[in-house]
Amino acid sequence: MRPARHWETRFGARDFGGFQDCFFRDRPMDTARIAVVGAGVVGLSTAVCISKLVPRCSITIISDKFTPDTTSDVAAGMLIPHTYPDTPIHTQKQWFRETFNHLFAIANSAEAGDAGVHLVSGIKGSGGWTLTRRIEDLWELHPSFDIVVNCSGLGSRQLAGDSKIFPVRGQVLQVQAPWVEHFIRDGSGLTYIYPGTSHVTLGGTRQKGDWNLSPDAENSREILSRCCALEPSLHGACNIREKVGLRPYRPGVRLQTELLARDGQRLPVVHHYGHGSGGISVHWGTALEAARLVSECVCALRTPIPKSNL
Repeated sequence: MRPARHWETRFGARDFGGFQDCFFRDRPMDTARIAVVGAGVVGLSTAVCISKLVPRCSITIISDKFTPDTTSDVAAGMLIPHTYPDTPIHTQKQWFRETFNHLFAIANSAEAGDAGVHLVSGIKGSGGWTLTRRIEDLWELHPSFDIVVNCSGLGSRQLAGDSKIFPVRGQVLQVQAPWVEHFIRDGSGLTYIYPGTSHVTLGGTRQKGDWNLSPDAENSREILSRCCALEPSLHGACNIREKVGLRPYRPGVRLQTELLARDGQRLPVVHHYGHGSGGISVHWGTALEAARLVSECVCALRTPIPKSNL
């Protein structure tokens, strides 16, 4: 297997098609070219699921930010069920169950120690591409790609014209406290202590409609005070780092196919965004569903259009 190749570019939209030609000049004619916009846990897991479920496809992940600069990198990464008011309960249970089974299998495998980067290495082993680029309009990707998967989170306010999605600002502290081995969480879930492989995450905040990505000193003092009240030994924590992420909240996860059309040309788009703070908890289940939608789009592209007898 060949490793993924990473490209970084500031090219304009007019140059994108020519630049993209170098990606696919040797591809078989029936290979479906798929662009995944967004490189958080949702975008990466979607790319992995597509590579597993859709035969004869090439996948490029396009984002202006990759790890360690995504919202997913700020999250504590705890598998906790979340509720989406506009999504049927049985669907949410299926997403969570599939995600739990996927992560549980990783936790019991030889790769458990590297689980934090498992999704990234998975798409590199399948020979995908990553491209650092800011997308202003999904139509920029036509005709370089046959199908686009929109995993842009809050970017969907612009890219999909979706006013239902909004930020909920979360600020956390990442500290060195290796003696903390068990998580502690208050009843509301606002204050939490989650030990990880390299640091302990202390949280947090839920500030609706706040787009500020800069750490707030008062927030940090409040978080540390609340967490020390739960676990006094944290007064001895060191190497305190402030992190901020914007959760992409929406009443329900959008998993839907849309057909964009301009000047007689068409571009199938699979929307997959709006997970809020539940991305870690349901990412694999929703990614499988998104991959199935992509598979349907690929089948439609490969199905010949019947000729009229007229």
